[in-house]
Amino acid sequence: MRRVVITGMGLVSSLGNDLETSFNRLHTYENAVVNLKDLHKYEGLNTKLASLADSFVIPSHYTRKTLRTMGSISIMALYATEEALKQAGLKIGDEFSDEISNGTTGVSYGSSFGSVEPVRDFANMLTNNEVMGINSSTYVKIMPQTTAVNISLYLKTTGRLIPSGTACTSGSLSIGFSYETIKSGLQDIMIAGGAEEFSPTEVAVFDTMFATSCKNDTPKLTPSPFDKNRDGLVIGEGAGTLILEEYEHAKRRNAPIIAEIVGFGTNTDGTHITQPNHIAMAKCMGLALKSASLSSKDIGYINAHGTATMQGDLAETTATQNVFGSNTPISSLKSYVGHTLGACGSLEAIWSIMMMNSNWYAPTLNLNTPDETIGKLDYIMHEGREFSSNFIMSNNFAFGGINTSLIFKKFI
Repeated sequence: MRRVVITGMGLVSSLGNDLETSFNRLHTYENAVVNLKDLHKYEGLNTKLASLADSFVIPSHYTRKTLRTMGSISIMALYATEEALKQAGLKIGDEFSDEISNGTTGVSYGSSFGSVEPVRDFANMLTNNEVMGINSSTYVKIMPQTTAVNISLYLKTTGRLIPSGTACTSGSLSIGFSYETIKSGLQDIMIAGGAEEFSPTEVAVFDTMFATSCKNDTPKLTPSPFDKNRDGLVIGEGAGTLILEEYEHAKRRNAPIIAEIVGFGTNTDGTHITQPNHIAMAKCMGLALKSASLSSKDIGYINAHGTATMQGDLAETTATQNVFGSNTPISSLKSYVGHTLGACGSLEAIWSIMMMNSNWYAPTLNLNTPDETIGKLDYIMHEGREFSSNFIMSNNFAFGGINTSLIFKKFI
């Protein structure tokens, strides 16, 4: 089997729209959560909190023709991808490498949903019996594969396209599928990631389940993963792209190698569509360890899914303790940017890799008193922790009982 390395990364996030800015923001120990005025107009909506990538500006080189089939979600995904390709040396100036379009490069990208705004036009048709507002691009902006397809069309890729629409595991599953695709020899390069644009409708999904934080007057004090006083999640947005490449291929073109992917596990609970199953979660982590030929003792840090919901925290920490015991450092980056849904798996993978390479790991913000009823783990709290680790794990879990676990290795 072939080795798979990461040669480029790019992102859009509420912490910033480049790697350095966003990573530096982790060191400030302050989240990007705000009380969003726009949410106050929705009667019956309890939470008013959000974490927005509001500093993102659409690049001037995206023409009207380019944007015609793109909603905000695809625009962010494409920008993150271009930044990742630059770092990988596959885009120099305005020119893309021939390898992007010669069939050796594929795309695996996902989201929970496409763009939400065009749904209004379909709703208007069904409600008012008017087709006005619907055009040839309306569905293209909404469709689950909108990010993957728009990236592929813009870059003119002709390799495999693997869309992932698995909610909170969209980004991580795309990375895992890309890893397996390259490892098995089907592609040399894969563009992998996930994105999500903010919409009040996504806030409402979790609010109606009583899963959102309602600390509306103290947005900097929430979410609080693993804390006994947590009261739910906060919805965020963004996009994260990783360029995966076969190791020998990357060496031949002198590409920068950021890290190596050595393990991936995914499975499903088979029990409940929204209630997580700690047994299946633990099996997923075990699958990743088995695929990497590692033991739990080899993992130096775990990036938790860490949503700050009671059921999610309980299941995840129980599973983690069952696999790792209580001595592996763990933290949740959702305490900084909220739950970015389809983007979280890729954004959190990017920041986890950066932490591994810098030997510094961010704490879970707002974690002051770990809940005694959940798993007993080595929670990184209050301030960052410095240590070196050659292997780290990043976990994500989604509605439908979809579990993912990725293992990254420091490239030495």
